[in-house]
Amino acid sequence: MKKDNLEKVKSTQVLEMIRLAYEFCTFTEDIAKQEVKVVLSFYQKLLPLMYIKGALLPDLEEVDESFNERYVTEEHWEKVFMEAREKFDKDEYFWVVDKNNDTLKASIAEHLADIYQDMKDFVILFQNNKLVAKENSVFELKKLFAIHWGVRISALMPVFHNLMYALEIQENEEMEF
Repeated sequence: MKKDNLEKVKSTQVLEMIRLAYEFCTFTEDIAKQEVKVVLSFYQKLLPLMYIKGALLPDLEEVDESFNERYVTEEHWEKVFMEAREKFDKDEYFWVVDKNNDTLKASIAEHLADIYQDMKDFVILFQNNKLVAKENSVFELKKLFAIHWGVRISALMPVFHNLMYALEIQENEEMEF
């Protein structure tokens, strides 16, 4: 079983996911230095790739979850959140429909900080030389894809699309009337 997990941990799907996660984290940590248009363009392109790669993560056998660790502190999460909130300013909030069909106000910054936390924890744990750490990083990321970061990416995609193409959408709506 461990040999099977080793092959899965070294798989193309996992290695591509680690690259995307690292890229996401690095960019998100420097979001304050970027222009809004650059930020929108980056997330518009990277988030769909992360979603697809998350859906393709392999299932691992017999993972010892006692080796699972979280690294992103509340202070670190808060810093990412505050910088993202500042960046999106008046466009920070959007509406989502939950599983009960209730409309809820959501935050771009909160979604990005949540995704960041899952990705950063994955990257740090995966860098550990022990197979059990790598197994846990992949296992946890796949589990969190289903219940946490995958859902947030799905919610953000139309928001970033609408912000990215706001002018074109407005002009099209005006032409329809």
